[in-house]
Amino acid sequence: MIAVTPAAIRQLKRLVAEHPDDPIVRLTLHDLDEQRLGLGITLEATPQPDDEIQDCDGLTVAVEARSAARMDGITLDYREPEGFKFLHPTDAGEDLLRHISLN
Repeated sequence: MIAVTPAAIRQLKRLVAEHPDDPIVRLTLHDLDEQRLGLGITLEATPQPDDEIQDCDGLTVAVEARSAARMDGITLDYREPEGFKFLHPTDAGEDLLRHISLN
C-alpha cells in the first residue's frame, strides 16, 4: 500500500473540507513514457468498485486497482511551498513526476 505522511493527511483533509461533496481521495498511476510515471490525486464522491481503500487517520484514500501494486512503497508527502510529492524508495530523494487534479 501507499504511505501517507501526517503533513499530506492534514493538507488532504483541508481540501476535502473545501469540497465536502467529494470526500474520497483517489490516487492513480499511469505511464508517461518508458522512463516516467504520472501520479494523480483526485477528490471524488465515491470510490470505484475495484479500488483498494485505506483509512489514513480518518481520511479515506482509494487507490486505483490497476495502480495499486505499482504504488507499493510510494509515500505521499506534502511540503511548503512545493505542494504534494510522491516519493519512491528507489529515487534516492528524487520525486516521481506528479500530476495533481482536484475535482
